[in-house]
Amino acid sequence: MRYRQSGPKSIALVLILAFFVFQFACKSDKKVKVIKLGHGLDPAHPVHLAMEFLAKRVADKSKGRMRIDVYPSEQLGSERECLELLQIGSLAMTKVSCSVIEGFVPEMSVLSLPYLFRDEAHRFRVLEGEIGRELLHAGERYWLRGLCYYDAGTRSFYTVDRPILNPEDLAGLKIRTQESPTSLRMVQALGGSATPIAWGELYSALQQGVVDGAENNPPSFHLSRHYEVCKFYSLDEHTGVPDVLVISTKIWEDLTPEYQRLLQEAADESELYQKKLWREATEKALEEVQKAGVTIFYPDKTPFIAKVEAIYDAYESQPHIFDLIQRIREDE
Repeated sequence: MRYRQSGPKSIALVLILAFFVFQFACKSDKKVKVIKLGHGLDPAHPVHLAMEFLAKRVADKSKGRMRIDVYPSEQLGSERECLELLQIGSLAMTKVSCSVIEGFVPEMSVLSLPYLFRDEAHRFRVLEGEIGRELLHAGERYWLRGLCYYDAGTRSFYTVDRPILNPEDLAGLKIRTQESPTSLRMVQALGGSATPIAWGELYSALQQGVVDGAENNPPSFHLSRHYEVCKFYSLDEHTGVPDVLVISTKIWEDLTPEYQRLLQEAADESELYQKKLWREATEKALEEVQKAGVTIFYPDKTPFIAKVEAIYDAYESQPHIFDLIQRIREDE
């Protein structure tokens, strides 16, 4: 078994958080099993609302014997920190982007590849099918079990000073990415300078010129208020990276078979509920940012697709990952 490699500073921070904040990630309060779920999104975000729905369904299904307490807005740590806390069993559950979890579960990196999915129908078919289930369980050897995916739409570039209409427009620009090797390679392949920055620090980084732009989906662009700084949103839709709801295997294995079943059923129901919320949030976000003075562009994707093809070739030296890519691309 392996932990994700972390530096001394990161390990110390996680241990401090574990000791002072999460002495019991999953505890029994007499007859009530309490599970803590931490994540980094705003309470108005559709994914947070889906997790609140999850908590309600768990309470209903268990007749109050099981409870999920949801902590948004990085109250319990960043996405990476929450995953590390799950690995040691000091936090029970979290929601992270698949781009972040790839640093813990290598197979998840395929979902961060640019232009992997032909369209939304293809993306949902893969995630809800055999391949999606395989990837959810691939992290168990790292003490991370995926329960379901939440739709995070497609990610596109937004910038402060000029729009991105073709890859050449990224030349000389510092673009914020997640802490994801695949995201870094994508921005570099397109000609930009990839700059990993924590989500909670990005607004000030854009405001102060630390980076020239970022990339994300419409609801996140809206709710983060990044549109106050970035007035150009180019919907090149380079990736369709989903979010994933994860539970610590240390906590999962401590649950009774009944509680495991109830939790998985509630997660599946919340996944369906979140899809509806996401569609509505995306439409609203695009309307609101335009009202706030953002210009939306729809660039031709062809030159972007051509620029990133070399990323796929590099995976030929990793047969297992390359096989996953082929299976996804061939899925009908």
